[in-house]
Amino acid sequence: MITLFVIFLALAIFYWNNVRNFEYWKKRGVPFVKPTFLFGSLKEPFLRMKSLTQLHTQWYQEYPNEKVVGYFFTSTPGLIIRDPELVKRVLVTDFASFYDRGLLLGDTSNLEPLLSNLFFIKGDLWRSLRQRMTPAFTSGKLRAMFPLIVERAEKLQVRALNAARGGKVMDVRDMMARYTTDFIGACGFGLDADSLNEEDSDFRRLGNEIFKSRWIDVVKSLGKEFFPQLFKNVKFLGRMENQVLSLIYDIQKQRNFKPSKRNDFIDVLMEFQQKGAIEVESLEKVKPDGTPERTTMELTDKLLAAQVFIFFAAGFETSSSSTSYTLHQLAHNPDVLKKVQKNIDEVLSKHDNKLSYEAVKDMTYLEWTFKEGMRLFPSLGYLGRKCVRKYTFPELNLTIDKDVVITIPLQGIHTDPQYFDNPLEFRPERFDPQNSKSLNKFVYLPFGEGPRACIGERLALMQSIAGMAAILSKFDVEPAPGTTKEIKLEGKLDITQNVVGGIPLLLRERKRI
Repeated sequence: MITLFVIFLALAIFYWNNVRNFEYWKKRGVPFVKPTFLFGSLKEPFLRMKSLTQLHTQWYQEYPNEKVVGYFFTSTPGLIIRDPELVKRVLVTDFASFYDRGLLLGDTSNLEPLLSNLFFIKGDLWRSLRQRMTPAFTSGKLRAMFPLIVERAEKLQVRALNAARGGKVMDVRDMMARYTTDFIGACGFGLDADSLNEEDSDFRRLGNEIFKSRWIDVVKSLGKEFFPQLFKNVKFLGRMENQVLSLIYDIQKQRNFKPSKRNDFIDVLMEFQQKGAIEVESLEKVKPDGTPERTTMELTDKLLAAQVFIFFAAGFETSSSSTSYTLHQLAHNPDVLKKVQKNIDEVLSKHDNKLSYEAVKDMTYLEWTFKEGMRLFPSLGYLGRKCVRKYTFPELNLTIDKDVVITIPLQGIHTDPQYFDNPLEFRPERFDPQNSKSLNKFVYLPFGEGPRACIGERLALMQSIAGMAAILSKFDVEPAPGTTKEIKLEGKLDITQNVVGGIPLLLRERKRI
């Protein structure tokens, strides 16, 4: 009898702990999505019925007259931000109250090694690493990397040529992922991954493994939220941790743990490591007079490995997704394809018909086209932040508490007719400076904005535009038989958008007149 009572009491406490916040938004007069026990408002992503991006976009569209909409991330209150001015507050104006991305559930004080990277970490560690790593993406560094892009672009053309001459349907999602993998392997690790030639290369398998969706990850997410002590040592990336750490250690060992002048990312990080500790103003601690304290950070071997890992993971997924989707749109919009190819041809004719850093910078119409692709299909369909202290939105007279999750639904904002005329039409001219100068910068955010904007934005643009130029200078792209313009998305609890069944296209060698 006592045992049954203890079980009942434990279940009652668990239930109460899960639902106790469900009146949070009602008390504040904020319209909200009705929550359910255990999942909050996210039942469909947890059960793999819809992606987080699809759900956030749905909510964005269901409340057209609201500036904010409440929801619940399991038991934690969340807030959808629909208004560009409030987006600006969160990302830029009041960044000090929203510097945490808020992407991980449960206790994040002791992150697993591979998650201790610039994308996931917060506070003083994030600020120190960000300041230390920013010089790795200067114009000079990007120019030095470009020969590595050219080498991979030439291999990309060979792979495309084999498919075109064989009349094979090509999954351009896979093709561009291989190109991106090979580039990141070279400029990140100083290695020739060669996944464009080797079907089952180690790096290609690693890229697939990072973004593989598994039911066990849903269980881990819920466990870390509701039983943080029990799940504190459970890892999301444990299955690949030893492989990644060993690979990076072996590369460092081959270089005698010193920069090798290869100008790759590991070299850059080892240079930073040699400079010793970095000191910055604290985001988290203040002196009695209200001024920030100073905090120091050492770039340990594990922190170094985590930054190399996210350099690979973030670049692999976002660039390959955006470039393949843009090629998909061009296949379904032949008039735009002709304009893009004309732009590429004219620029290359001025640069000895060779890809170069300067040539890519001159391909303005191709850049507009790529930006339009990212507008319709941002790889990260939403931006996440977490409130780190009690905060009041003055426009709404709304006060929220520490740990409230903030969501900025990019997919919804990017396709809102309030900001983009005929928003589902693929029209690169939107990004002609003459047309876009009146566009509020906080309604187009594929790389984020503010202090936590993507540090590798310029590198991603350069590498992506070069890859598309390599393909489109030699080939036309057409829809594969039986394919549709509408792509199917995988439903899962994840940050990035994932396409079901790849993006199959036909490649045809261009006819020269």
